[in-house]
Amino acid sequence: MPHADAAYCERVVREHARTFALASRFLSAPKRRATFALYAFCRAADDMVDEAVERDGPAAARRLDRFRSQLGVALVRQPATPLFRELAWAVRAYRVPPAVLDELLDGVARDLRPGRYESWPELARYCEGVASSVGEMCTHVFGVTGGPGARRAALRYARALGVAMQLTNILRDVGEDARGGRCYLPLEDLARFDLDADEIVAAARTASPATHASRVAAAPLARDERWRALMAFEIDRARAIYATATPGIALLSPDTRRCASACAIGYAAILGAIERNGYDTLARRACVDRWTRVTVLWDAWRAKGSTIATDDAARTAPALQWEAAGAVGAPHHPTDMIKWA
Repeated sequence: MPHADAAYCERVVREHARTFALASRFLSAPKRRATFALYAFCRAADDMVDEAVERDGPAAARRLDRFRSQLGVALVRQPATPLFRELAWAVRAYRVPPAVLDELLDGVARDLRPGRYESWPELARYCEGVASSVGEMCTHVFGVTGGPGARRAALRYARALGVAMQLTNILRDVGEDARGGRCYLPLEDLARFDLDADEIVAAARTASPATHASRVAAAPLARDERWRALMAFEIDRARAIYATATPGIALLSPDTRRCASACAIGYAAILGAIERNGYDTLARRACVDRWTRVTVLWDAWRAKGSTIATDDAARTAPALQWEAAGAVGAPHHPTDMIKWA
């Protein structure tokens, strides 16, 4: 049964997470199995919320509550499903704190309630719930070189990387989310560039969505300089957070650094794909092509993780105390967007 349960989680990863599926090749079999179990858990929770947005919110909320109850049972008694059997094994084997699993569920549950984010700090807290929690889970599986101080620093870096990756998701999926009535972009940022959330939603709903740029004309708003400036600003922010987070890879166990590097490089590559699409994420969904994914694996293989010294990485770990990038219309620089420990 363990083999069948592991195969179930692996199918979920290979169907939904191409970048991670490739990056996982750098992991040992036990650590790969554990991260697949964590991904399948996160994916199941996220799918419930997506279903709520598309169809039946109250029913999805009830399913998420049942899912949380099943998690609690699985961690103390014999789990009843392949997903929870694998998850319970991973939590025990790598001492993943149950609290971080609850944090993920709390984070995805926020999408059950309609709402928008006034500022970047508000959005960053959402990103922490749905993605920094995942980074923390993976850090426990990957392992850390050094003592308790290094572990605390590695978790900070991992949580920052989760924010960068979730912000990348948000920028890639603006059109898809807007067609479901959601706009995650901070209202303060929209105002900075003379835009508003209703305009974004309307533009996405009138665009013709397609996966590949060759099959669809750009959404009209995507050609607007206001939109292009906004997207360039948000991409700068995401890249600044990646730059902040990636030195933490040096703190991870050597056998996992290539995987972490591949995940970070692969996800950051989506930002370049958005730029190549002319910043149109209203009608297009930016994708990393096969050649780029191969290049990501090669870069990760050569890098073996960050080149920053481990002691330096531990000493300069970021604190997730986010601040806005200044008043509307003010100059900004990526390093203004992060507070340090």
